[in-house]
Amino acid sequence: MRRTMGKLLAVAALAGSLVATTAGPALADPPGLPQPQDIVGVGSHTTGPLLNAFSAAYNSYLTGLGDTTSPRLYSWDATGPSPITTKAGALSIVRPYDAGAGIVALNANTTATVDFVRADRAPQAGDLTTDLFVAFAKDAVSWTAKNGGNAPANLTAAQLKGIYECTITNWQQISPSLANAAIKPFLPTSGSGTRSFFLTAIGNPIPGPCVTAGLQENQGTDPVLNDPDVVFPYSVGHYVGQVYYGRATTTDAPGPLTVRNVNGIGPVNPNVQTINPTFAATAFGRVLYDVVRQAEWTATDTHGQALRNVFGNLGWICRNSVATVLIKTHGFLTVPLGACGSSTHS
Repeated sequence: MRRTMGKLLAVAALAGSLVATTAGPALADPPGLPQPQDIVGVGSHTTGPLLNAFSAAYNSYLTGLGDTTSPRLYSWDATGPSPITTKAGALSIVRPYDAGAGIVALNANTTATVDFVRADRAPQAGDLTTDLFVAFAKDAVSWTAKNGGNAPANLTAAQLKGIYECTITNWQQISPSLANAAIKPFLPTSGSGTRSFFLTAIGNPIPGPCVTAGLQENQGTDPVLNDPDVVFPYSVGHYVGQVYYGRATTTDAPGPLTVRNVNGIGPVNPNVQTINPTFAATAFGRVLYDVVRQAEWTATDTHGQALRNVFGNLGWICRNSVATVLIKTHGFLTVPLGACGSSTHS
């Protein structure tokens, strides 16, 4: 009995130490080359820091249990030197810089190069039916503009649609009280989940010639965004993590941008430093996923079990209190236990 209680106390102490270290930026990329049996992911920038934190905490969890053989969890950032060798024995690949590029890499896999993809969008046309999107958290997407610039505090979804269609090109078309200046809308890279989700939420505009595309999602440090007339979509959860939980780094930061309201609803609840649940309940709220191959997810071998041990409804992300704390301190909302670990496909 004393030995059992001692083990429980040791695990509890480990969990406490992990919770105590949830503030601050997570380490970038795996600290060493993952082994062939390890669970390795790439993809969206939105949840990159969170998956890095999951990796460190989950691997420490296994070590704390005295488990030296189970596959470890690793995640490669969306930005950094390229190409990358994701694990020992794998072919080098161009570093995937968003969810779309990550899913392409997952489906091009021939040597267990990629085991999962961080995805900040739901399945969509063109995705393979054999790609399973496994839910684990909730986010929202709004728009940002330069602090002190010409943009108002609020835009409607219809106004945002007009801005990205380039039928609304001057702030005075929004209100005569605003500056007589050209609006400068920007979009992330073509495979960005934040980009595709945002465009869907504002009414599926076809971006017009006034739109500049190709920026890294959720990074306000690009010099072109330091402009009084900029409009740029942004993950609200990633923004909350950067601003309120010390997740910002030299390059991964909002810079001069501040997140703005849509249809009169604020995306952030600053009093409790979270995504505003009311905003997340609108068309601008989204589920976050990790994408796996169905054949591996359902397999009864060690690899399939390892995937489910991390991402499944009974797995570490859905059931471990440390994972719950990490989701919240990275700015995101948890999903109901019954939804966490559930899977869907196109």
